[in-house]
Amino acid sequence: MMTSKFFFEWFLPGIWITIQVLVYSAVLAGVVSFVIGTLRTSRFWIVRFLAGTYFEIFRGMSALIMMFWMAFVVPLMLGWQFVPMFSGVLALGLTYGAYGSEIVRGALAAVPPAQREAGIALSFTRMQRLRRIELPQAWPEMVPPFNNLLIELMKGTALVSVITVADMTFAGNLVRLSKNESMPIYTLLLVLYFVLAFILTRGMRMLERKAKAGVGRAPEGRTILTRKLSPKGELDQARAGTAGAGGAG
Repeated sequence: MMTSKFFFEWFLPGIWITIQVLVYSAVLAGVVSFVIGTLRTSRFWIVRFLAGTYFEIFRGMSALIMMFWMAFVVPLMLGWQFVPMFSGVLALGLTYGAYGSEIVRGALAAVPPAQREAGIALSFTRMQRLRRIELPQAWPEMVPPFNNLLIELMKGTALVSVITVADMTFAGNLVRLSKNESMPIYTLLLVLYFVLAFILTRGMRMLERKAKAGVGRAPEGRTILTRKLSPKGELDQARAGTAGAGGAG
């Protein structure tokens, strides 16, 4: 039977490794997302072509195979070997960064052309327009899809266990082999990944509200399950429904 000793000696260090892999991969993916995403909006076709080539290549690759390639093929090619965690972080960051670049490109493309024209009229350079006009308006639109991408990246960190990185999935498999118990181990892993995903989602929701407030947009209201109308509000809705029915008649 798995005890608290196994949790603190195996799972707790594994959770810390998972968080490290997630943070490093997310930082790398974020840098790649913004660099490749903005380059794909360049007015120079060669820049758009090179950035688009990166996007197509890494979007079509498996992160797991990329880890194997960096862990086992690169040493044969270069004569030196990456640390396993570095191989995992590099593979995840480059792969998910390609996905994120499409989010950045789409959000920048959604900025009204009049805003860009205003920047040109003010003699702003391309970098000034990005920093002062386009990115501040596009950022609130990026946060929700980046939230989904971050959750997928968090779940993708489990792949590093196959290249002997001692994350919580790797620790769970070791405990399962030593204790010969599958149900409690994998159930605990499901719960741990859910808790991490829930924490990330709450954090990204707060960031989304802050980003919208920064551009003068009101945050979205609560859902029907959490919003409670006052008696006056219920009366106003009933009157509006009655008036609508009378007008339809």
